[in-house]
Amino acid sequence: MKQSNRKIAEGILFTDQYQLTMAQLYYRMGLHEKQAQFDHFFRSYPDYGTHKAGYCINAGLEWLLDWMRNAHFGDREIEYLSSQTGRTGTRVFQEDFLDWLRTNGNFDGITMRAIPEGRVVHPNVPLTVVQGPMAMAQILESPLLNHLNYQTLIATKAARIRESGRGQLMLEFGMRRGHDKGANAGARAALIGGADFTSNVGISHILGYPPKGTHAHSMVQLFMSLGEGELGAFRAFANMYPDDCLLLVDTINTLESGIPNAIKVFEELRRKGHKPLGVRLDSGDLAHLSIQAYKMLDEAGFPDTSIVLSNELDELVIWQIITQIIEEAPRYGVDSDRLIKRLVYGVGTRLITSWGESALGGVYKLVAVYNENKWTPAIKISESLGKTPNPGQKRVWRVYDRRGKATADLISLDDEDLHKAEHIVLRHPWDHTKYRVLNQRDIAEIEPLLADVLSEGKLEYPLPSIEEMRQLRRFDVDRLDAGVKRIMNPHIYHVSLTERLWHLKQNLIESVKKETQR
Repeated sequence: MKQSNRKIAEGILFTDQYQLTMAQLYYRMGLHEKQAQFDHFFRSYPDYGTHKAGYCINAGLEWLLDWMRNAHFGDREIEYLSSQTGRTGTRVFQEDFLDWLRTNGNFDGITMRAIPEGRVVHPNVPLTVVQGPMAMAQILESPLLNHLNYQTLIATKAARIRESGRGQLMLEFGMRRGHDKGANAGARAALIGGADFTSNVGISHILGYPPKGTHAHSMVQLFMSLGEGELGAFRAFANMYPDDCLLLVDTINTLESGIPNAIKVFEELRRKGHKPLGVRLDSGDLAHLSIQAYKMLDEAGFPDTSIVLSNELDELVIWQIITQIIEEAPRYGVDSDRLIKRLVYGVGTRLITSWGESALGGVYKLVAVYNENKWTPAIKISESLGKTPNPGQKRVWRVYDRRGKATADLISLDDEDLHKAEHIVLRHPWDHTKYRVLNQRDIAEIEPLLADVLSEGKLEYPLPSIEEMRQLRRFDVDRLDAGVKRIMNPHIYHVSLTERLWHLKQNLIESVKKETQR
């Protein structure tokens, strides 16, 4: 694809056709400039089949804002739209609408609030709140969901893998298995969610992190075909990178060839005044091989070298590896705690593709319209009450109990200030029989979560660095109860409505039902 064509495909036309046809309808009906509010949220945590998430990590906002800043309808975009015809050959988009797009087809009128990247987030809580002219707010739906859903999905997977690995060094190795250029977004999200580094060179450079990697089996195979064997390959690599020598030891036989040859090269490096980094295991019984590698490296006088594990790792596999090490290591006289602290996890396919749950069910729903000088709540009723969005202009709060642990996310109407309430009633979003009451003595802190991001297209929010996002993630994850962080069958975190919002929602549902019965 030509570079100019790629810009067209990835610019303002990076949206769905029905967003544009609806925008033209709004224009024709004189509704295109009417102010509207949309909420972006997801309905359920990622379910990986054998295990399930109990929280998510928000990600993707900065890249969405970058896209919005550069996206607009220029001459080429208008020319393309003007060429579209319907089934009978008539033009899909009329000239007056295209003229309006040429002048107004940008996101300068959009106001946005959002939960910052790196924060723990939960279902049905507005992560991004968009206000602006109806037509452009509608066109924004598809690119917003594209940018935010995927990065949140990958950041969540990365956070779970890091928790499972007990906070040990974690490397993102998924570029070759990523979905085209989505590997860049995935690598960024992985860094936010828990990976320390990525092997992706370009995105590492852009984000300010050194890329990490070792070598492939092909390097060893090449030297073997030249008659120099595995040892020759290891020596060549060590000579080239004496202070960054980490060797892949499973091309031939890990215990009988790979590690013994690695130890020989490490000894040669040590005599020259260099310190080897360690070995990488990419196949076989990784728990058992880790134990044996630890023992062999220790006996050879390399107790500080790392043991990098790779090959189809995810949070469940890492949990199984650690469990096996704890059970098996004493049999060989190996200290399991010390071994686990030497492990490094190289995570590829199952992270970058969010193995087991390939999409986040994020949605973008109209919740309010500015009409007759006031904001009017809007509602969409689903047969499943759990899918009925919460209407109106709202605020989002996180409530911490006296232990300092997050006990609930609470959605209120925009004019409610929970700091002033003597007690708070937390209502289940749709089940009227479920609620609880918190008094101020039960609460250590009430934190508003939505930050002002855009004001009519102007950035109002200091974009945090990746490290600042990581700090937010660490802070939030540490304040979750252990049950919420469980790999298997996590405890359900409460997302609730205030009394006023709950009653507004029920009244709107009843009024719509009465209208349909007339």
